[in-house]
Amino acid sequence: MPKTRVVLYRTRDGRVPILDWLDGLTEKARAKCVVRVERLADLGHELRRPEADYLRDGVHELRAKHGGINYRMLYFFHGRDVVVVSHGLLKQRSDVPEGDIELALWRKRAFEEDPSAHTHEE
Repeated sequence: MPKTRVVLYRTRDGRVPILDWLDGLTEKARAKCVVRVERLADLGHELRRPEADYLRDGVHELRAKHGGINYRMLYFFHGRDVVVVSHGLLKQRSDVPEGDIELALWRKRAFEEDPSAHTHEE
């Protein structure tokens, strides 16, 4: 199975929300989150709980935990072999906040309309 191409969502003004979020984490937490993204690249659609989970309407979450804090990175697929990481959040309740899912859905629609305008690759 070929690796999944991981793309980071870029806003129209050039910001990359997931990178901004990762920059604010401790080194250990950031490392755990990066490992999840690497696993997503390796396994794509095959990645399952406890590392990832489906939320709704094509939005998924990468799941990491460090020091009792739940870290989540929301993502969606574009075609079969491309995954777009939208943004990250600290999860403090049992559910991912609806506003974060809606933001990922909005970014999914924007990405589908103009992939090149919203693509940041490492």
